[in-house]
Amino acid sequence: MGQLIVRRIEESVVKALKREAARNGRSAEAEHREILRRHLLGGAARSLKAHLLAMPDVGDDRTFAIRRTRARRVSL
Repeated sequence: MGQLIVRRIEESVVKALKREAARNGRSAEAEHREILRRHLLGGAARSLKAHLLAMPDVGDDRTFAIRRTRARRVSL
């Protein structure tokens, strides 16, 4: 992996980056990586949490319960 050092960034930009990072639950460095990835590669990497929250509500656990019949007696 490469490293990138960015110098002479306006304080307002740094503060905005830190606010956005806090809002997304990431460090400023992780937020910076995500912004670069999203804008340069054309897509944001979705977190597991984002995928789960995007799933439709299709029922509760009873909807997916497996109906089991009684075990049959086996003679040996």
